[in-house]
Amino acid sequence: MTHDQLTFIDPAHRYPATSAPEQSQPEPGLESEMIPTPDIGAETYRGTGRLKGRRALITGGDSGIGAAVAVAFAREGADVAINYLPSEEEDARHVAEIIETAGRTAVLLPGDLSEPETASRIVEEAVDRLGGLDALVNNAGRQIAVEGFANVTDEQRHETFETNIHAMFRVTQAALPHLEPGSTIVNTTSIQAYDPSPHIMDYAATKAAINNFSKALAQELAPEGIRVNAVAPGPIWTVLQPAQGQPVEALPEFGKNTPLGRAGQPTELAPAYVFLTSPESSYVVGSTIHVNGGQTSP
Repeated sequence: MTHDQLTFIDPAHRYPATSAPEQSQPEPGLESEMIPTPDIGAETYRGTGRLKGRRALITGGDSGIGAAVAVAFAREGADVAINYLPSEEEDARHVAEIIETAGRTAVLLPGDLSEPETASRIVEEAVDRLGGLDALVNNAGRQIAVEGFANVTDEQRHETFETNIHAMFRVTQAALPHLEPGSTIVNTTSIQAYDPSPHIMDYAATKAAINNFSKALAQELAPEGIRVNAVAPGPIWTVLQPAQGQPVEALPEFGKNTPLGRAGQPTELAPAYVFLTSPESSYVVGSTIHVNGGQTSP
């Protein structure tokens, strides 16, 4: 479907509500091996120059929402550095090709954000290779489904919190000295922050923490001209889901409980991140934009 064909399409039918087959990948998984392949906007997102001259760092930018944001940012005129796990190199290179085809600079920054030293390294490399930094998207996340609270191990809880919230603190702290007035930070939270599912309660807890972190940081940085906001996705078809993020048997019905009757695609999130990063949202501070197919949320 082309961009022009989207003008008046019924949102419930923009993408078919077909059942994804049961499938499983080892964590963190590869988007290229998913059935069906998620839409990150490679063929559908067309920019209008709203981020011309921006220099952005996106964590978790190899696939899913992060990849869609990277594609959108590039097509809006930004140069983009993406961080990802080394095992996700194949997906990351695909995103880099799309960025470069848009005529923008792509910087690949592999590294595990659960390791404390990674945060400062990727920020410094992004600043060096982009010539500065004025947009940060904290998107990297870990989600592992576990049936039964008693089965959530210390190791799993620790790794989930390290990746989802502790790393966000570290990356943001490393980036702050480089952010000048007019810069933006957008954090990825989730519908899980408001309507948590028992089988991913550790993930849901981190998403609630991210929401709170975003609002508090927004108040501190607003007087400095740096805006902080968040996006809360609903059920989005990303590699998190088949890579142990959902029970395998739940995948065929994933997202069908939303009012739109289907899971969202990563590219449907991208406009929210573009808006919050662009000057058009200059009076939007400490907000959370919900992109969830109609699920009730505050």
